[in-house]
Amino acid sequence: MTGPLRVLLADDQTLVRTGFRLILGADGIDVVAEAVNGSEAVEAARRTRPDVVLMDVRMPEMDGLEATRRILTGAPGEPRVIILTTFDLDRYVYAALSAGASGFLLKDVTPEQLTAAVRTVRTGDALLAPAITRRLVERFAQRGSDTAALHRDLDSLTPRELEVLGLLARGLSNAELATRLHLAEATVKTHVARILAKLRLRDRVQAVIVAYETGLVSVGARVAAPQATEQT
Repeated sequence: MTGPLRVLLADDQTLVRTGFRLILGADGIDVVAEAVNGSEAVEAARRTRPDVVLMDVRMPEMDGLEATRRILTGAPGEPRVIILTTFDLDRYVYAALSAGASGFLLKDVTPEQLTAAVRTVRTGDALLAPAITRRLVERFAQRGSDTAALHRDLDSLTPRELEVLGLLARGLSNAELATRLHLAEATVKTHVARILAKLRLRDRVQAVIVAYETGLVSVGARVAAPQATEQT
């Protein structure tokens, strides 16, 4: 991706917006708009077309969850959304991830973590580590939910893709998937990309949610450590 990274800040606290704007600006990231509620965030996102939205959960008039849903409507060039919260693994964060957000940050994040997170999601990667994603999903996932129905028929996946999705949902990284399945890591990335495309998912976070809510993976499921293979 070329050009400066463009960010929309949506938070009803002036000090939070000011601090984040200064941190991002110092790292060469442009803050193209600010919003104090969800309605303003939706309007600003449509007007300025940012790369990334930093979205507070609790705001007046319209909360960050509804604003995230409205911004991520499937229109071309939609931004990535990072949810801001003061609560770790809040159920609102889970709902936002289900709606298409690419991750979340606690508001006491360090400057380095903030800028790294914005740059990470801009490239199309999800922000959460696989194990954190799994823990969050296990806490709040509801099998057979509307989200699962919306996303779809797992019959479109090949047996190998179903296997990859199941292991991904249990928290394995690409490297761990490659070791367990005796595949090259590039091959694993290809499988993951095909899964996302077939299920019309934005990133790995949504893939994990769908795996649990469709019943492909059960809450509390674990996977054995990958077995070492002999080198020949």
